[in-house]
Amino acid sequence: MPIVIDGHNLLHSIQKAGGGPEQISDVSLCRIINEYLKLTGERGEMVFDGTGPRDKSVFENISNLEVFFAGLGTDADTVIEGKIKANTAPRRLTVVSSDRRVQSAARARKAIVVKALVFWNDLCKRLSRREKTPKEPTAKREGLTESETEQWLKIFGLEK
Repeated sequence: MPIVIDGHNLLHSIQKAGGGPEQISDVSLCRIINEYLKLTGERGEMVFDGTGPRDKSVFENISNLEVFFAGLGTDADTVIEGKIKANTAPRRLTVVSSDRRVQSAARARKAIVVKALVFWNDLCKRLSRREKTPKEPTAKREGLTESETEQWLKIFGLEK
């Protein structure tokens, strides 16, 4: 299910609620969301107002998230509305924004609407849950050592 995110709206909601680092930037936000998208197996698009930084290469290594800047002649809300209208399966689309105009456009096409702070809280819960899961033992991926293999062969009477 693709996700379209109103970038500055989410960033502003996080900072206003104190639900994230004090100086979270657009780049760090995109990296965090990318981790979430990798975890959930989804793809997303983040739309920011304005032209963004001159050097946009900082957004290139973000695999599951495409980052767009609205530019000078328009705003992120208009770009997101265009993405909603152009989507061929809007009922499978999730739109993240607390902006009423964007929410209205999404609801008109029967897309799923998630308020920015609700999305952020869910994202934080899922990422923290992932960090708490115990890591696999290295032997699971690397296999048994030679001496361990010999020991098991002896136990089962299958010596070399």
